[in-house]
Amino acid sequence: MKKVVLVSFFLLPAFLAFGQMKDSDDKESAKKDSLVKDTFKLPFKISEKQRLSDEDLKEKKEGTYFTGEPDLSFDPEHGFGAGGELQLFYNGKRSDPFFAYTPYRSQIDLSAFYTSKEEREFELEWDVPYIFNSKWRLRGHVSYEVDPDYLFFGITEKTLKPLSYYPGNDSAKGIVNNASFEDYSNNQLGSIANYNTYQQEEKSIGVTMERSWFEGKFRTLIGYEYGAYVTSTPLNANALVAQQAATGLITGLGSTRVTMVQLGLIYDTRDLEDDPSKGSFAEITNEFSNAVFGSGFNFNRTFFHYNHYQRLLPSTFKKMVFAFRLGMGYTSSGAPFYEYLDQWISEGDINGLGGPQTLRGYTTSRFVAPVMALANIELRYRFCQADIGEQHLSFYAVPFFDAGGVWDALYRIGYLNNLRFSEGPGAQITWNEDTVLRFDCGFSPEGSQFYFSIGQIF
Repeated sequence: MKKVVLVSFFLLPAFLAFGQMKDSDDKESAKKDSLVKDTFKLPFKISEKQRLSDEDLKEKKEGTYFTGEPDLSFDPEHGFGAGGELQLFYNGKRSDPFFAYTPYRSQIDLSAFYTSKEEREFELEWDVPYIFNSKWRLRGHVSYEVDPDYLFFGITEKTLKPLSYYPGNDSAKGIVNNASFEDYSNNQLGSIANYNTYQQEEKSIGVTMERSWFEGKFRTLIGYEYGAYVTSTPLNANALVAQQAATGLITGLGSTRVTMVQLGLIYDTRDLEDDPSKGSFAEITNEFSNAVFGSGFNFNRTFFHYNHYQRLLPSTFKKMVFAFRLGMGYTSSGAPFYEYLDQWISEGDINGLGGPQTLRGYTTSRFVAPVMALANIELRYRFCQADIGEQHLSFYAVPFFDAGGVWDALYRIGYLNNLRFSEGPGAQITWNEDTVLRFDCGFSPEGSQFYFSIGQIF
């Protein structure tokens, strides 16, 4: 039965995406500079705030096309990594009334990744806005991941303490305080080797449906994640995750299953989802896990965030966008320890505080507690664009500033000493308006981190 379900999930996005491609072999599209606006009437009204700008609409491709990019990386935890991501887009024709209001009519994304320290990741995702020309949107994923280098520093405010170590793990030597993460990890030797590291294996299948309201500016969401089977294994009996599990400070070590019902309320006036130039995006999401749904844990998790995008000096700069995000999440007691490391949003996950999605100068999931708040500011300046063959590329400089903090309880959020900061330069390449390749170098008191990622941070 499980095989039948899995095959069905793989076939579903292909059926939905390719079912809309009847006209993909029709005549060659009109030239980019001849924009066709609403040739056919929309079946229902969509706010003009969500209409692509004339410039973005001019560069948007018609029909079906692939993008793909290699994923190469290196960091002290995972070693050398290599993989790739293949994306299939179907945009329809310019005469499609939805053409000017959607990033695509359907998308399928397949990714695979492997590192020299045996991290393995495979994921299939699909997204179909206004499915069958209705007010509904379908998203889903099937994923499998094994990561022997997950980081764990705890799930309380104690994770905010500066890093310290004894050189060579020799307590006879003077302790080093306020250490960089690189020096700290390099001195985890002997009995404390892999002290902050554990292995996690996860298999999951999830589907969400969103319904548009009020000219598409509001959406309601309902979703279900079935069988997030997770196996967490310490790499050392003295590892922090093993110690805290043995003393009852955390639950969830070993083989577990988390099944969740997901609900959300979304406000969206962005002009282009993947790379907005103007508008706002706000959502509040909630995940409820209970034994009634087949889960091994009873807990609740809520997350709210607000993003805003504004073009600056449009008469002087072709494209310079000020972007900022504010977010806050709360995970109740009763959750397995690894669920405190994640916050779920309608367009993916945010992995703790630290790493390429939050505080880019700190390592991933560096700060974790039941309450998490974050803020990000970016200035996205396009300094060059070019057509290479039939592919359109835009190049951006993206300086950024990040802030965030964690707290043990909501009433403690006024303790501003819990805030941490990072900043740095970034760059990005936008490929055919839909695919964003992002490069960030973040700096913090614990050193620097370099990241290559697919998609905007927000």
